[in-house]
Amino acid sequence: MATTPSRDVAARLGEAFADYAPSAEGRDIVTIRPEYGLVIGGAERPAADGATITTIDPSTGDALARVAEAGAADVDAAVAAARRAYDGAWGAASPRDRAKLLFRLARLLQDRAREFAVLETLDGGKPIREARDVDVPLAAQHLFYHAGWADKLEYAVPGMRARALGVVGQIIPWNFPLLMAAWKLAPALACGNTVVLKPAETSPLTALLLAELVDEAGFPPGVVNVVTGAGATGAALVDHPGVAKIAFTGSTAVGKGIRRALAGRGVRLTLELGGKGAHIVFDDAAIDQAIEGIVDGIFFNQGHVCCAGSRLLVQETVAGDVMERLRARMELLRVGDPLDKNTDVGAINSHSQLVRIREFVDGAVEEGCAVHQPSRGVPDAGFFYPPTLVTDVGGSERIAREEVFGPVLTVQSFRTEREAVDRANSTRYGLSAGVWTEKGARILWMADNLHAGVVWANTFNRFDAASPFGGVRESGFGREGGRHGLEAYLDLTPVRA
Repeated sequence: MATTPSRDVAARLGEAFADYAPSAEGRDIVTIRPEYGLVIGGAERPAADGATITTIDPSTGDALARVAEAGAADVDAAVAAARRAYDGAWGAASPRDRAKLLFRLARLLQDRAREFAVLETLDGGKPIREARDVDVPLAAQHLFYHAGWADKLEYAVPGMRARALGVVGQIIPWNFPLLMAAWKLAPALACGNTVVLKPAETSPLTALLLAELVDEAGFPPGVVNVVTGAGATGAALVDHPGVAKIAFTGSTAVGKGIRRALAGRGVRLTLELGGKGAHIVFDDAAIDQAIEGIVDGIFFNQGHVCCAGSRLLVQETVAGDVMERLRARMELLRVGDPLDKNTDVGAINSHSQLVRIREFVDGAVEEGCAVHQPSRGVPDAGFFYPPTLVTDVGGSERIAREEVFGPVLTVQSFRTEREAVDRANSTRYGLSAGVWTEKGARILWMADNLHAGVVWANTFNRFDAASPFGGVRESGFGREGGRHGLEAYLDLTPVRA
């Protein structure tokens, strides 16, 4: 039995979409059911043992829905369904048919964009403006882009014969549930694989709704299966002998465990893990533009971004000016209801993550760092944390070394290009970096010397489905997106002349 949002939520939805769809009243934008099951073989079912987990609205702390928690038996059933589809209808489908279905799925996602944006915001806590204008359009872009590759795989890797791998296990994080689902599903399906998808336990609802669209688009049953649950569910998927590849996005610690579990088994693996990205500002940069990039780099999605620019490095000659302008800009940031279209910083995804962020900042103060937060308060209800600057940082502090995954920015200064590179590279991570300067030669030199999978120049957090994304060091290996991202889902053999 379906339920509609409360009058309070409906009013918030109307506000959120007032400039997006003036005719929408809000209450018909999204329907949240009290219970959701697993999606296996094209059908929804409860967990074999009846276990459930509850997903929470981070902005209020209230429960949204109960979701089935898959166990090993459910994962086994999902892998079996995926294998049947691979050996049957999906394996027999032509590349052109796969392309048509992916194009259809992309269009269906666009048609229901408002619904997905609201559900992503309610389930994850991110501002509706970000879900509406970034997450949903980019998810559709990935589906459209990879649909175009489905019947052109022989051109993706010249000189190689490309075949699908089989059943792919995909585990996605809680910070970009819809985007990560599309990011991973699109190349896997374009290459002819079938999928068992495991979304994060705190934000599974958009993945489940996407599975409904997969069915509506006409994909054969079992091509996409969704098993919701926590760490044990993901571990059962990793351990399953019927999976040919695992694609994981999440923490470095979990990624290391997955790699150990797969060692010696011949299972393909790609890992997109944590980061401690450096945002480097030189004295010739366009400072006002850089300030906006800094704010977007760390406060976008409450800092719940693996490639966030969480370490600001500023050249000494402009450090005072940059800090003054940055503090003034932070005073303008609105922290509050994620469904308010004027909100800049939404809710922290979970109470446990909020506690972790507080521990990091409190620890920084104990280690001698100074903390600055805007004068605006945060809501009393829900899981909120203010945008935070941490200065007087030497580099050895825990907050300077480990990933906070929250709206917290550490600040250090540098004198020379070499010192900037050395400071930026003084981390075990290597996912992203950003460079702000007017000198093209400096940008190229920095990009060559920074240990990062992605380097942005005079911008930050810019993504495109045609551009490969991934890290080095303890930020993982393999690429997602672009032609390079297809290779991870293909069995490649040389074509003999």
